[in-house]
Amino acid sequence: MHTEIIKIVLTSFIISIVCSPLFIGYSRKIQFQQHIRKDGPKTHFSKKGTPTMGGMIFVIASIISLAWWAPLDYLMLLALLVTVSSALLGWIDDYSKVVNSRSLGIKARTKFIGQVVLTLLLVYLLNLLGHSTEVVVPFTGKVIELGPFYGVLVFLMISGTTNAVNLTDGIDGLAAGSSIIALMAFLVLASMTGEEGVMYFCAAMVGSVFGFLIYNLHPAKLFMGDVGSLALGGAMAAVAILLKMELFLIIIGGLFILETLSVMIQVFVFKLTGKRVLLMSPLHHHFELKGWSEWQVVTSLWGVAFIFAVIGLMEATSGWF
Repeated sequence: MHTEIIKIVLTSFIISIVCSPLFIGYSRKIQFQQHIRKDGPKTHFSKKGTPTMGGMIFVIASIISLAWWAPLDYLMLLALLVTVSSALLGWIDDYSKVVNSRSLGIKARTKFIGQVVLTLLLVYLLNLLGHSTEVVVPFTGKVIELGPFYGVLVFLMISGTTNAVNLTDGIDGLAAGSSIIALMAFLVLASMTGEEGVMYFCAAMVGSVFGFLIYNLHPAKLFMGDVGSLALGGAMAAVAILLKMELFLIIIGGLFILETLSVMIQVFVFKLTGKRVLLMSPLHHHFELKGWSEWQVVTSLWGVAFIFAVIGLMEATSGWF
């Protein structure tokens, strides 16, 4: 089992690290480049023209690695279904931005409809596999039976996590590095629960995103785009659902929740009082405007992501030791 994990991680890593520079060159040739939001930090204007949609690389690298080494597993296929579907939705969004030369992509309604369809398909397939609709509440040990409302939770997880990762992907390397930390935590949990398919999936994603991260570190030579951020969000939501650790995603992916809350609080307080809590949201932009370098912001928030992941692991495994 451990041999297969190593093979999967290394294969996806090598594919990603080899294909990334080829993708960068091709993207520059056809001018698939990032458009920077005008209301963002001024220091980010220099990033304009950086190749985007690099998320396709780690999604494809993961698929190839799993097809090569991993035995067929239904849970692994479901994780891939959610990840690839989310990536496709993000690709459409990215393509719209590039073609129309703007920082805004498809309408929120289109994303919403796509995620509803994906949720319905996933819940249907989970039902066929006899997937439980009970949910464990962290720190309480209580189990809640959601019944028909389980589908609502699945939708909120997919929609919320993809949007959270998308918000976090506003500074070089932050979303990719934080996702690796969260996926490694889920890899450990999958190993401990014996869910080999989910374990292999997490291993492939960790390896491929790590290869991509080398080119995404500051100063980034390649951005993941919505195709990447939505894929990562979908992947984390999927593994949490398949491992029956739905609410533990809130802890393990705590940094993404923190980034999302910073935007929600900023908007709410500004509409209520006309004042800003942060210099700029999401949270990473606040620290940038405070004078922190990108490296300081990213490494500090990686540390926060690691702490959340450790807390999530400790809580999820507390009943097993």
